[in-house]
Amino acid sequence: MASAFSSVAFAFLLVLFSALLPSLIASSAAVQDPELVVQEVHRSLNASRRKLGFLSCNTGNPIDDCWRCDPNWEQNRQKLADCCIGFGKNAIGGRDGKIYVVTDPSDDDAVNPKPGTLRYAVIQEEPLWIIFARDMVIKLKEELIMNSFKTIDGRGASVHIANGPCITIQYVTNIIIHGINIHDCKQGGNANVRSSTTHYGWRTISDGDGVSIFGGSHVWVDHCSLSNCNDGLIDAIHGSTAITISNNYLTHHDKVMLMGHSDSYTQDKDMQVTIAFNHFGEGLVQRMPRCRHGYFHVVNNDYTHWEMYAIGGSAAPTINSQGNRFLAPNDRFNKEVTKHEDAPESEWKNWNWRTEGDLMLNGAFFTTSGAGASSSYAKASSLGARPSSLISSITAGSGALSCKKGSRC
Repeated sequence: MASAFSSVAFAFLLVLFSALLPSLIASSAAVQDPELVVQEVHRSLNASRRKLGFLSCNTGNPIDDCWRCDPNWEQNRQKLADCCIGFGKNAIGGRDGKIYVVTDPSDDDAVNPKPGTLRYAVIQEEPLWIIFARDMVIKLKEELIMNSFKTIDGRGASVHIANGPCITIQYVTNIIIHGINIHDCKQGGNANVRSSTTHYGWRTISDGDGVSIFGGSHVWVDHCSLSNCNDGLIDAIHGSTAITISNNYLTHHDKVMLMGHSDSYTQDKDMQVTIAFNHFGEGLVQRMPRCRHGYFHVVNNDYTHWEMYAIGGSAAPTINSQGNRFLAPNDRFNKEVTKHEDAPESEWKNWNWRTEGDLMLNGAFFTTSGAGASSSYAKASSLGARPSSLISSITAGSGALSCKKGSRC
């Protein structure tokens, strides 16, 4: 009898030990590196959430579903850096640095900025994840020239960069701009501006872009609301590459996005830009985007307004348009999505522009061109497109979000 009992007890203990073994291993790993374990748990949770498919945060938008499910986003802010997809997916911003809190909205001195200001934070040498102590409107005196490995994260506050020069990402790398309202940007210049702790220099007149990317790489602009700037809302020129522009809400502007400096600037041939999950809204005229030379993946965006055209280009760019929704204006002369610029048809008919799975509404039409070389489109593919029928839910949260601590964004 005793022996039978021992066998049962032994079997029970064996089952119990097997069940506990993964936790024991995890706790021993936790002693060595708690951060890794937490990340692994988050990864598993997110994976299982994606499989379940019925949670309210499961929008089908892969960037949002990576972090918006987490009610403790405020404690895990830097996890956002692991959520980018597309050509800018390796932009880590200030993920590996300290959190810096902006407490002062002023910008009185572009050469010697005060600690606590946004300008002071972005010029530092080390990686920083920059957040805001409260709601604020920042009227910059001159362009905000960023140093590498910085994140500007507006979640939890209503932050407006407006009514002055705006953001410049020039010859730097690993920048994330998230959750900011950027509007009414003006020209700056003919002034000295500091770009790092060790350098300031004379700036000529700037264009007045919302976000100007000039020779920058590994850049991600996500969940910003942009409108009514002097030149472009987001421009990327002069050899910029590895860029993702996602989840933004763009309104009330003429020349929305310029990608590529000029037809003669062939260094832009290596440019790769993903434009995904954005809502191109009311009051827009053209250039969503206007492309030159490089490779552009325009995927799962909602185009509800344009006056002239949506997507254009010159100098033989490759444009891969997938899973977008294009709602044409009522003007019967402006229903074409595309505009092949600065070239006769004999030339542009060889440019590789394709539409795949796009939804065309109210008479919208897309003029394709090129032989469709698979190698060319491979260079202009950066993520799997979702069906255009899901655009409403994928882009529902576009623009700067209203995030409250302790609950999902």
